[in-house]
Amino acid sequence: MGEVLIAGTASLLICVFLSPKFISFLRAREFGQNIREEGPEGHHAKAGTPTMGGIIIFTAIAVPFLLLTDWDWRAIGVFGTALACALLGFADDYTKLVKRRSLGLRGRTKLVVTLMIAVGLWLVATRGADLPDTLNLRLWDYTLNLGYLYPVFIYLVVAGTTSAVNLTDGLDGLAAGCAAIVLLAYIAITFTTGQTSLALVAGCLVGACVGFLWFNSFPASIFMGDTGSLGLGGAIAGMAVMTKTEVLLIILGGIFVIEALSVLIQVFSFQTFRKRVFLMAPIHHHFELQAWSETKIILRFWIVASVCAAIGFTLYQQSVQ
Repeated sequence: MGEVLIAGTASLLICVFLSPKFISFLRAREFGQNIREEGPEGHHAKAGTPTMGGIIIFTAIAVPFLLLTDWDWRAIGVFGTALACALLGFADDYTKLVKRRSLGLRGRTKLVVTLMIAVGLWLVATRGADLPDTLNLRLWDYTLNLGYLYPVFIYLVVAGTTSAVNLTDGLDGLAAGCAAIVLLAYIAITFTTGQTSLALVAGCLVGACVGFLWFNSFPASIFMGDTGSLGLGGAIAGMAVMTKTEVLLIILGGIFVIEALSVLIQVFSFQTFRKRVFLMAPIHHHFELQAWSETKIILRFWIVASVCAAIGFTLYQQSVQ
């Protein structure tokens, strides 16, 4: 437990002390956030806020992790997946900001790279960490052998989680706070089951998220960008695979599921019936247009995330007893 606390505290402090100079660096080079015209009016004032804060997050994660890790394959798998997804997000951010291509990387490019990341995670999990090609349905105490379908399933987990975290990153501190809550649940899961290497990497992730919140909380001085949201999504997906909680992640990361479902429902409803279910999707924008303050939405979503994570952790504990 001591190493986990040291790693988390180190990540937090690195984030807190490096962020001011990094924010100044981004401002000097005018690497600011572009705001969609169709977004809520209140967001237009955020245009130009420095982005790509995910660089600081993953710098803060990497330093204590590389110094303290015992190079367990499971921890390497999580860290590698997170870093690879963060690099994909960085390429997307760089394309938007520097090359002035508003949509970032092409969808086909993202799909191919995400597929390669998923295959890498599958190889590390099954060949390096010797985890089985199985799916644990913990609620029903049943294990399903997926065999050659397992890498396909891992791809769906990685793609779904990174997309969901990315969609959640629409308000100041929302994605970072929710990610910290889910990863805190994974610290509890891994620590109580003796998976200390995974607890260490989860501790680094939580510390970096909390440290980043110092500057990302409303009103934000910096945004994490796709570098941060895709990286944190990859980390959560990696934790799910390495702890065999891929299905339980639906509950543990319930807030991300809600955000992603709101978009799917909105798109399906509009394309099928030409009607919108929500005023705007993802759902946090719906509440913005209902005149909820940004801080109220963020805090309430954090509460929902905490409840989901607590339920998920309780179900996991019951399944392993």
